[in-house]
Amino acid sequence: MNEPTKQELAAIDDKLSQRFIELDPDGYFIIYLDREQNLICAKHYTNEINEKGLAVDPETGEPIPVRGKVERTPTAIFTGRTAKEIGMKITEQTQPCPLSYLDHALYLGREFVRAEIALIEGEEYIQD
Repeated sequence: MNEPTKQELAAIDDKLSQRFIELDPDGYFIIYLDREQNLICAKHYTNEINEKGLAVDPETGEPIPVRGKVERTPTAIFTGRTAKEIGMKITEQTQPCPLSYLDHALYLGREFVRAEIALIEGEEYIQD
């Protein structure tokens, strides 16, 4: 069996990214890098899910846009030097854990690894 190419693996992930997923009622994270401190950072925000399955601002009831700048105050900011460190801070050291869906936890793990690689390689990181 031939080893898959980088493009073939990317195509698998792209296809899987198109599936419908239920939003985590415990909130969402905005992930970014702090290059001055060499940290992976994640801001956690609460949300509610409306009858259409959209994440809405708990204060206004307005849908939270997927793209563009959102002016909200995070409930917490997590940082770590590695994907494992930030993941453990969120899942093992925070009570209650701000995640309720396993697919959300898996997504964050993948994103934290991507962010760690970008930090090490000096590349740009854009959250998927």
